[in-house]
Amino acid sequence: MINLDNALGVHPMMLQYRTERTQVLASNIANADTPNYKAQDLSFNAVMSNVSGQGYQVQTESMYRIPVQKSRDGNTVELQAEQAKFAQNSMEYYQSLQFLKSKVSGIKTAITGQ
Repeated sequence: MINLDNALGVHPMMLQYRTERTQVLASNIANADTPNYKAQDLSFNAVMSNVSGQGYQVQTESMYRIPVQKSRDGNTVELQAEQAKFAQNSMEYYQSLQFLKSKVSGIKTAITGQ
């Protein structure tokens, strides 16, 4: 019997993490002009520390980002930096999706024997 958690590895967890991070980064970008809005991000290390041998669970830890340059209205979103992080996260999401697709294809090949 195939244990899918073991067979797929951390890839489903990484997809979930990348999805949640996309939402956080999009929220930051949407609130770039909101006074006193504090930019947030998710800690990758917090996610990876929750990987156990008995299965994978995504438990993200939201953290506030410290801006390079302070704004007068208290907003800590640096739009260009957020857009760059969003683009990089999108590429990493796609990469995680490709890894997962490859794993599923390998399992399918093993099951069908082709």
